Amino acid sequence: MPKLIRLYITHVAIGFGIAAAFVAMLLWFDIANLWHLVSTSDKGWLAVLILWISNGIIFAGVQFGIAVMRLKDDDDDEPRGGLRQHAMRPDHATIPVRVDEGRQALFGKH
Repeated sequence: MPKLIRLYITHVAIGFGIAAAFVAMLLWFDIANLWHLVSTSDKGWLAVLILWISNGIIFAGVQFGIAVMRLKDDDDDEPRGGLRQHAMRPDHATIPVRVDEGRQALFGKH
């Protein structure tokens, strides 16, 4: 099996395991009276399953994203930071502008 596929499966399983622990803690600490709602309903197991799967997708995606971002290339000995090119400095130009008499009267000059 390719390394990337193995990495994906491993970290998705870790994410779903974290989601299972998260849902178990939600039920154990009875957050928002969730344990009572699940235990007294005949479809409570379905709610827990949906909660686990939806949280599992989120946690698995985050877990795999962290794993991919932590990958590094061992032969990365080159200097970093681009080509170190200097940006051109713009030369400011003076542009003559004709002032009409109407505009001069606006500022009180006649």
